[in-house]
Amino acid sequence: MQFHAAFKTFALATALAAALAGPALAQVREHTFKIGTGISDDHPQAQASRHFGEVLAAKSGGKMRAKLFANGTLGNDVTMISALRGGTLEMTVPDSSTLVSVVKDFGVLNLPLTFNTSEEADAVLDSAFGQKLLAKLPEKGLVGLGYWENGFRQTTNSRRPIQKAEDFAGLKLRVIQNQLFIDSFNALGANATPMPFTELYSAMEQKAVDGQENPTATILTSKFYEVQKHLVLSRHIYSTWVFLMSKKTWDGLSAEEQKIVQDAAKEATAFERKAIRALEAKALGELKKLGMQVTELPPAEQARLRDKLQPVVAKYSKEFGEDSTREMMAELDKARRK
Repeated sequence: MQFHAAFKTFALATALAAALAGPALAQVREHTFKIGTGISDDHPQAQASRHFGEVLAAKSGGKMRAKLFANGTLGNDVTMISALRGGTLEMTVPDSSTLVSVVKDFGVLNLPLTFNTSEEADAVLDSAFGQKLLAKLPEKGLVGLGYWENGFRQTTNSRRPIQKAEDFAGLKLRVIQNQLFIDSFNALGANATPMPFTELYSAMEQKAVDGQENPTATILTSKFYEVQKHLVLSRHIYSTWVFLMSKKTWDGLSAEEQKIVQDAAKEATAFERKAIRALEAKALGELKKLGMQVTELPPAEQARLRDKLQPVVAKYSKEFGEDSTREMMAELDKARRK
């Protein structure tokens, strides 16, 4: 009897919730969004994309869905951004650096050796300044739904350990297709080689490049340890992804549907940041177990790295916009004073 009473109460509560949601969900139509990413299917970025789909379905009564296409099956970051702008793909999660050709101000987020911690980055990205950057996207055919963490970028190579600033010299390193990254590694004496992420593993396997730079979570999940021996914790650039939707897709949604997408994106953003930080915390130990030799630059060498990169920071602070650079640094200073 108790079970039946409890079940009856639950059924009534469920019916009441459905009735209350009814008028709103009645305005929601069937939608399926393709999410294209370049990272592997087991990376936190992919996990968060699937989580977004689950929350989206739950909040829409199953009417709105998202389907993930990982491993670059729909293209690389540059081509997928173009597909969003053209309306042939609904969603993607590119590195913010690839948005510079669309809105140059995004480049300030990648200025070398700017952030010290993930919490500092969160404070800046979630501030009015971070939202101001996202607000520049709609006129370019994109809608920014949130910032996801990629992490602090580290350097790997197959030739030698990097123990001092000079050890970068002569290494052929793949970098993101972005002039700041190219100039940064050239300033360190490396031979910076821009290349889509989707081509990177085979390029390292075939020795077309000596190495690359990415956060440890990406190095682990992409199995770069199979073709790379040496890892240095250079922390040269903090890297963030931007969760994007095509404006053409966005404009085709009702206000209620847009709110569901925004709410699901907010939950997915919190999920992704937590998941990637958990993976980062254990990734280094895993990479060591898998045979990578890890070095950390002493403070004096990190300072020399900063000196070598200072002209690049000065150049791109102007190029990406002095106002944007100033606003970002003001938010960063505010975060550090808390």
